[in-house]
Amino acid sequence: MKISSTKFVILFLVSALGFQFIFNSLLGSEVGLFPSNGELFPGTGSPIPWKSTVSTIIYPIKIVLIGPLSPLLKEPDPPPPILLFASAFYWSAIALVLYYLLSKIIPSKKA
Repeated sequence: MKISSTKFVILFLVSALGFQFIFNSLLGSEVGLFPSNGELFPGTGSPIPWKSTVSTIIYPIKIVLIGPLSPLLKEPDPPPPILLFASAFYWSAIALVLYYLLSKIIPSKKA
C-alpha cells in the first residue's frame, strides 16, 4: 500500500468519529458522539420509517464500531475522556488489523 500505517490509523479514527457523530445526530434525538439516553443504537425502534430503515442498514457497522464498548456505554454516567480513549484504542486496533490485511491483499509496487 502507498499509505503509512500511522496515516491509515489517523484517517480511520477520524472517519470512525465522524461516522459516530453524524449517524447519532441524524438518528438520535441529541447531537453527540455517543448516545446519552442509554440507547446504543438510536433509531432502531423509531416509528419514523426512514430512521428505522437507515438504522437497519447501518446496524452491522455500528456493531463492529461500538459493540465491544457497550459495557462502558451502559454505565449511568461514564466519564467522557474514558469513552473517547477506549474508543480510540479499540478503533486503532481495528485499523492496524485492517491495514495489515489490506497490505497483504494489495502489495505495494516497488520501483
